[in-house]
Amino acid sequence: MKKTLFLALAVCFATALTSCKSKESAWQQAYNQATAAQATDDNTVAVAPVNNDVTVTPVTTSQNSNAAVNDPDVRTINGPLTVVSGNPLKTYSVVVGSFVNQANALSLKEQLANGGYDSRVVKTNETINGQTGWYRVIASSFNEKNSAMQSRSELRGKYAGAWLLYTR
Repeated sequence: MKKTLFLALAVCFATALTSCKSKESAWQQAYNQATAAQATDDNTVAVAPVNNDVTVTPVTTSQNSNAAVNDPDVRTINGPLTVVSGNPLKTYSVVVGSFVNQANALSLKEQLANGGYDSRVVKTNETINGQTGWYRVIASSFNEKNSAMQSRSELRGKYAGAWLLYTR
């Protein structure tokens, strides 16, 4: 009885293993369908509608200040600036990061401080891409534009998007 049961289970097991094998023709058919679909997709161009309802930032290049003329990376921020962490701002500041989350901004500020920079975090009421209330991380702040430009040039090696903020 045990031998018969064992033999029946072995036959069932062997049948199950051999019946699960895929046939070469099934693979060939799937491959042909995929290549045909890809060939038709390559000739089709899909056009997606563009949504132009994006709110643009109030961060602008200073037009009325002779100190900011001739440098497109010198910007002003319309509205109040509140120093969240660090020393008060001077006339020119090098901005290396912008965050909606205050914790992320403070983390970058600490990294800069550990690297020897007199870093600060400033809160603005700007609206960029629908997000209001940005935290700008400032690596250094100067009274002279040339010093700020030199610091920005040094920081661009690590922070490619560094720019100058002009405060009046």
